[in-house]
Amino acid sequence: MSGDGTGVGGGGASVGPGGRLRVVFAPDSFKGTVAAADAADALARGWRAVRPGDEVVLRPMADGGEGTLDAFAAAVAGARRMPVQVAGPDSRPAASSWVLLPDGTGVVELAATSGITMLDPLLPLDAHTVGFGQAIAAALDHGVDRLLLGLGGSATSDGGGGALEVLGARFADAAGEPIPRGNRGLGVVASADLSGLRPLPRGGAVVLGDVTNPLLGPSGAAAVFGPQKGADAATVDVLEANLARLAGLLPAVDPETPGTGAAGGTGFAMLAWGAELGGGAELIARIVGLPEAVRGASLVITGEGRYDGQSEAGKAPTEVAGIAERAGVPVALVAGAITADATRFAASASLSELAGDGAAAMADGPRWLAEAGAVLARTLGATLG
Repeated sequence: MSGDGTGVGGGGASVGPGGRLRVVFAPDSFKGTVAAADAADALARGWRAVRPGDEVVLRPMADGGEGTLDAFAAAVAGARRMPVQVAGPDSRPAASSWVLLPDGTGVVELAATSGITMLDPLLPLDAHTVGFGQAIAAALDHGVDRLLLGLGGSATSDGGGGALEVLGARFADAAGEPIPRGNRGLGVVASADLSGLRPLPRGGAVVLGDVTNPLLGPSGAAAVFGPQKGADAATVDVLEANLARLAGLLPAVDPETPGTGAAGGTGFAMLAWGAELGGGAELIARIVGLPEAVRGASLVITGEGRYDGQSEAGKAPTEVAGIAERAGVPVALVAGAITADATRFAASASLSELAGDGAAAMADGPRWLAEAGAVLARTLGATLG
């Protein structure tokens, strides 16, 4: 726990009658352990244990990956979860959902349909995005006006081919037969026909994601994300060659476009469908009303599982910190581990340090998140109040 960061000053921060604070909790998910909405609840619970009279506002965040649906469902009044049965990344049936917002926007999260947490063991060559396509199709069938497509946390490297197939594309081998699912099937693909793709909703589709990797090359989907999905060096080479084969059949999309490598190349597929790439955390913050919630607050607390060198590249805590700074409101950070410079924050708390080590912190994330909230309340509460 550190309270000597440079902070952002308190020009826009406010304190209510009797020293009552208004505290906004806007964490991302703590990947694989605690969802964003649950993390916000735990942090607020810890804060209230120390300062029960303060006003707390929950605005769980996401960056397009795991927890995106939770963030919208928790923060947008009137949001509804829409159940859907899909084929998981290994083709086994999986219960999932998408979220319908009151304005007619549908939110679909790839991690909830074709995610890496849905597989054990991992299947780098065979995992597919059919389920993601099925959830998109369900939203289209419902008649959504616009789609927000969260890419991140995928188990797949199929270039989004599975999703496109569900939406009406046809991929065939040299004999004109349908190809197998997954990246393995791309190794024999000889033709791609997108003429049967379903049209986008009238408001279009926007890809939510924090990944700027291209489809191919040393910073592409196979090289960077393949090992995370169980691929050894030889398999990475196969993944790369097969994705390049797909790219050669869809020349309308430049595989060097930043973001096309998201979710094993699903970003590339969504561009081929006609979707636009949009900033994940920035757009989500705007839709869930975070800037409005921050205005007039006394403090903002954000967080994620690991605050490291990648966190500055569009991750949720960095976006939240920027919004707080522009409003003149101090912001604090809570993370499972903090390995990057966190001096921009008024205070920071590491769950690994509070729990004694990372394993202990992960074993009971809600407990240590509540403890972090209490620690921040004791240290910052007195200063701000």
